[in-house]
Amino acid sequence: MKQLLKASQVISEKINGIEGTKLDDHFLDMERKVDLTNKAVSEILLKATEYIQPNPAYRVKLGVLSAVPKGHNQGNASVCPQPEGLLGDCMLKYGHELGEDSTFGGALIDMGTAMKLMLEVKESFDINVKQTFIEPLQLVHDEDLKQISHHLKRLEGRRLDYDYKRRHVGKIPDDEIAQAMEKFEESKVVAEKSMFKFLENDVEQVIQLALFVQAALDYHQQSADILQLLQRKLRMRIAAASTLGRNNFRPRPLRRCPSALNISSASSAKSKGYEL
Repeated sequence: MKQLLKASQVISEKINGIEGTKLDDHFLDMERKVDLTNKAVSEILLKATEYIQPNPAYRVKLGVLSAVPKGHNQGNASVCPQPEGLLGDCMLKYGHELGEDSTFGGALIDMGTAMKLMLEVKESFDINVKQTFIEPLQLVHDEDLKQISHHLKRLEGRRLDYDYKRRHVGKIPDDEIAQAMEKFEESKVVAEKSMFKFLENDVEQVIQLALFVQAALDYHQQSADILQLLQRKLRMRIAAASTLGRNNFRPRPLRRCPSALNISSASSAKSKGYEL
């Protein structure tokens, strides 16, 4: 029955233009900020996950890895191929096949090793951001904001109930109207208090952003250290190669097996009219 009364009030407001009870500007401003925060958190969660790992298949794996304690077997945790790992494996494969005596082969081994190190750094960054930023923010979305949304939904339902009964004074007993107003005011206080508390503590979300930035700084610093060391190694190889004198090209005669020599001699004799 209550749902029918509320539905009737909604229709009256939307179709007949009847105004419902207006909440104060301070309440509406907090409601607007909470709604924007909710939308921001939802989209940030999606984009942050895509940022740390564009590969959709790896995102599934990341959810499993985040439960593993930091530093525990992370080096062997890869299940889905990662670009850094694939490039590193490719370079190491051909570097070892070419051999260390090849300048290019040695350089491929250096760079392949560096790519594998960068893979470990990237995986550590992914897990760090998941644990220190995405999961806490998801908790805010699933608990704090969800609870506020529940309070606001209940408030709106009680407002509709109160406004319907208020419009039908005489048909509905005064005590029912008074009770509806009391419940409406009670819900307003609960919703207002929950929004106020959440907005006053929004520094928690700033702390999570700071942790995200710190993780990114650590990742880029470690990556830069690896690349700088690699650059020094490659420069040393270039310098070493430039000091070596270039060998002059000397064509080497084709090695022929004995049977090939016999065939060649027979062919030569026939061409001169001899018979062997």
